[in-house]
Amino acid sequence: MKTYIGVDLGGTNVRVAKVDETGAILQIVKEPTEIGKGVEQVVSKIISMIERIEGYEAVAGIGMGVPGPVDTKNGKMILATNLPGFEGYPIASRIEEHFHVPTFLDNDVNVAGMGEALQGAGKGKDIVYYVTISTGIGGALVVNQKVIAGRNGHAGEIANLIIDRNREKVNYLNVGAVENEASGTAITRKGKAAFGEDAVQHAGDVFDLARKGNAKALEICDAVAYDLAVMFSQIAHVVDPEVFVVGGGVMKGKDVFFDKMENYFRNMIHKGMQTVVFMEAELDEPGIIGAAMLPMAYVKE
Repeated sequence: MKTYIGVDLGGTNVRVAKVDETGAILQIVKEPTEIGKGVEQVVSKIISMIERIEGYEAVAGIGMGVPGPVDTKNGKMILATNLPGFEGYPIASRIEEHFHVPTFLDNDVNVAGMGEALQGAGKGKDIVYYVTISTGIGGALVVNQKVIAGRNGHAGEIANLIIDRNREKVNYLNVGAVENEASGTAITRKGKAAFGEDAVQHAGDVFDLARKGNAKALEICDAVAYDLAVMFSQIAHVVDPEVFVVGGGVMKGKDVFFDKMENYFRNMIHKGMQTVVFMEAELDEPGIIGAAMLPMAYVKE
């Protein structure tokens, strides 16, 4: 059975895992990224971590997941807010030159979507749209087991989709951007406005109040459900997927908003599109598994 290396490179930690073609993690190592020591030091660390993996010499390929948009053709990060110095750095080719195996790079949400599409809730489906609703909102389109990155690596960057232009300006995103209205950060912001700074520390506090029947909390959850339905309907009308796979920390509160969201959604799409299904993400480690799946998807036998 073939094995692959998956690398999850974040601003705080870097993780490296050996994964087999069924998606099973065989070994994993973790170290602090220490980006302050410079790009070359981080790359050297990744190389040494891979060399700590038993049997690394025999893997069929290496895949890497990184934050932000990626030039997948050239294996470079387009933006590197959390990893200063990596913008435009040819990290994939550096790793490939060292190990002499095919090496691929993609956005961390894209590789998580890949993991779920190949080995998780979307397994066996040809058109999978993965959405994560957490601090922010991200998405990934996987067609025939390949992530569609787009011309500039921005495909699936759904955070900036406008669900209502008659909202307040929050940050650099569009007015009415779904991330500013229905993410965990947005729910927390709205909860603080409704109940006070001390009463709400995170989205879960709003969900708990909704479960107790609090009218204001229920109103927030209903608005979030509607806004997410608008987002999903926009995606559906462009992509027409077989399945939406939904993950992220906000799904811990699914009992107070998700069924409402789906009801709103089904009233927003055409009759012929009603076969699309929603499934909750299944994998505990979709990012690192998906990263390891990149060479499986892109290397031709």
